[in-house]
Amino acid sequence: MSCSESDDNSSGSNSQLVNEVKTLMASGNWRVSNYFDDVNETSNYQNFVFRFNPAVNSVSVTGGNITASGTFSVVDSASNDDSISLDADFNLNFSLPAPASLIELSDDWDILSYNNNEVNLIDVSGGNGGTDLLTFTRIP
Repeated sequence: MSCSESDDNSSGSNSQLVNEVKTLMASGNWRVSNYFDDVNETSNYQNFVFRFNPAVNSVSVTGGNITASGTFSVVDSASNDDSISLDADFNLNFSLPAPASLIELSDDWDILSYNNNEVNLIDVSGGNGGTDLLTFTRIP
């Protein structure tokens, strides 16, 4: 079994992508500006402020009377599958006692696109084929 040339050339750019997104998420506070899971659920997150710390794979969330923490990582998915997403995963994991709305965000999201102020994520469910969308926007 051999690798194609495109597979061999993708690892450098994926490492760069992973590092860029980690650096981006480490700077500043973030909010959910879009969350679509069969219906638009963005309003469930309007009071939450997310702070990512890729150095220790953590995320903290505050808002209203909520303080929660979870794990976070950005990793090379190494799939080079020519899908609509970039070949990196944005992993989020919240567990009890975090609110159900945060636990709902727990997934291995694919990075769809990103810039200095926004990260767009997608998850295609293996079970029902539904597509979930999640966007984090930097808080100015």
